Amino acid sequence: MADIWFYSDNDDFKQDLQNQINRFVPDVKFNAEKPDIILIDGDKAQYNKWREDYPNVPIVYLGVEKENAEDCLDIVLKKPVRLMQLLDILRATNNKFDYSGGGNLQFNHYELRPSQKEIVDLDTSNTTKLTAKEVDILKYLYKNAGLFVSKNDLQTNVWKYNEEVTTHTIETHIYRLRQKVEKKSRRLILTDGGCYKLITDE
Repeated sequence: MADIWFYSDNDDFKQDLQNQINRFVPDVKFNAEKPDIILIDGDKAQYNKWREDYPNVPIVYLGVEKENAEDCLDIVLKKPVRLMQLLDILRATNNKFDYSGGGNLQFNHYELRPSQKEIVDLDTSNTTKLTAKEVDILKYLYKNAGLFVSKNDLQTNVWKYNEEVTTHTIETHIYRLRQKVEKKSRRLILTDGGCYKLITDE
């Protein structure tokens, strides 16, 4: 599933809904630091703030009609919420962001197309095929745009705690990714003290 940031002023409602979601989807995590999806329970001010802070993260908005709901990443769901409907929406929203054409990510004159496992140089239209793991690395770095990500963080979130993955494995993947995509005039990933950051604009 995904990491979900769930905001609600009603602690009882929030806890009950989280418990129900975890009952049917045990692997979902409610993570307030690096969300894949933001779930907001009827607070317009919080919607405006998080839409500004997380322009590329889908928002599922509960309870209140939102004016000018034109953002393709947003879904409005009025309460009372039916659990199975919400689960379907969360799955569809996450899939839309990750795998559909709407999930293409643009940064530093590149466009990552996860569903095609490719990255396009928007200046030259050259297309480079990527492995699934290279796509996952770029998606995770994009999710943490502006931050340096440690090798341990990559091991945990991209390789899912695989104990056989060493720092050398991660270094090799990053090196090969750079060799395939980077150009002398435009870099893709910045390294500092063994940590990595996606260059979103240069």
